[in-house]
Formats: sequence, structure tokens, C-alpha cells
Amino acid sequence: MTDTLEIAGRTFRSRLIVGTGKYSSFAVMAQAHEASGAEMVTVAVRRVNIADRSKESLLDYVDPKKFFLLPNTAGCYNAEEAIRTARLAREAGLSNWVKLEVIGDERTLFPDNEALLQATRVLVGEGFVVLPYTSDDPIVCRKLEEAGAAAVMPLAAPIGSGLGVQNANNLRIIREQTRVPLIVDAGVGTASDAAVAMELGADGVLMNTAIAGAQDPVSMARAMCLAVEAGRLAYRAGRIPKKMHAAASSPVEGMIAR
Repeated sequence: MTDTLEIAGRTFRSRLIVGTGKYSSFAVMAQAHEASGAEMVTVAVRRVNIADRSKESLLDYVDPKKFFLLPNTAGCYNAEEAIRTARLAREAGLSNWVKLEVIGDERTLFPDNEALLQATRVLVGEGFVVLPYTSDDPIVCRKLEEAGAAAVMPLAAPIGSGLGVQNANNLRIIREQTRVPLIVDAGVGTASDAAVAMELGADGVLMNTAIAGAQDPVSMARAMCLAVEAGRLAYRAGRIPKKMHAAASSPVEGMIAR
């Protein structure tokens, strides 16, 4: 694709971001990453042994020459934990970028937006490039942007639910008001969900379970790649207006009279 995604001055050809969890094996994960065409891969800092690199790790299966590594703070339930985890990732040499997650509810995995804003302000002040996972609340997204977030990442639906976009109008509003990239994060289940998110104006889509949990993760990864590209092209092309009644495809003017 000729139009690229730019976040904090870094350019990506692919608008699909993929995760590293829930795969049946590291080998399958690597194959799915390749099929996805993604250039950015997220990894949960708290689930990776970054202290002892002599042991096998998923990081051994993510080629830094092909993929940009995005550490995330999955599993953090308050701002202090998330800030500490981001600092740990940077000190370990992973990145000064962070997909910031502060979970507010264990059952739904919805974000704690108050704590998320607090952590964003602190980490931005420390020079991090912060990409916060948040709810599809336009007000919260606006505040995150004002706090210095490099992108806003509202959910489409609860993490791992596969429900697809549940509140299209909120995403439209966020798209209208947001000047930083809008990346739909969480809730995608299949390729059509990714296409819908892109058709609504998202700059990218981040997913993990939809690929890793598929019966054939490698094929699903390829499907997601194509869906994100198709949705982006459709958004840029501009869809026709919706109408209550039919509109003839062929012109009626100049028809031969009966």
C-alpha cells in the first residue's frame, strides 16, 4: 500500500499490528506473523523472561530485523504497576515505546481510564512513546491525546471476545476529533470485523486472539492482512450514501420508448 501509517515519526507500511500470546507453539506464531504482513508486534512484558535470555523465549521467534517490538503492560491493574513495567521494558533494552494497559475489571478486562490517564502523563513525561488501550469513549480519547499519547487505541469489544465493532458511532466520533493515529484494539473476531474498523476510519487494527485462536492461525493472519488493506482502500475511496429505496445502476435518460 502506498499510504503509510506514521506514529511518533516512525513509518509503517502495514496497518495491522499483531500479538504474541495464545499460540499453540512459537513456530506457529512465527508463521502467522509472516503471513500477516505486520511490521509491529506486541509482547506482554510481565509474561516474558527478560532477565535470563539464555532460556527459550518468544523473543527468539520475533526477528528484530523484520518486526518492531512493542512492549505492553498487560496484567497491570493500577498506574504504578503499569509505569514500573514500562520502565522495566526500557531498562531491559526492549523499547521506549509502550502499549499501555491498566485493567480496571478482571472479568471484562475493561480499562481503568482514570489510572490510564495518570500513567500516560507520567510516562510521556519520562520520554516514552505511549499507545494507550482504552474504552471507546471520545472524551477519554481526547484527554489521552491531550496528555501526550502518540495514538489512541479504543477497543472494538472486550478483549478476546471476537464480537467485532460494538459501537461504530463512537469510533466515528473519535475519528472526527482525533489528530493522532486511531488504532482499534481488542474485540476483532474475523476478517470482516477488521475491514469494518478500517472502513470507519481507523488508521490501524491491533489483534491477537482472533489470529492465535483461529483453527488455522496462519490462514487467518493472511485474511486479516487483506481485510485491513481492503477496509483502508474502501475508506479512502468513499462509500456511497445509504438509501431506503433502490437506485438504478443504469441511467434512465435516453432509453428507447416502448
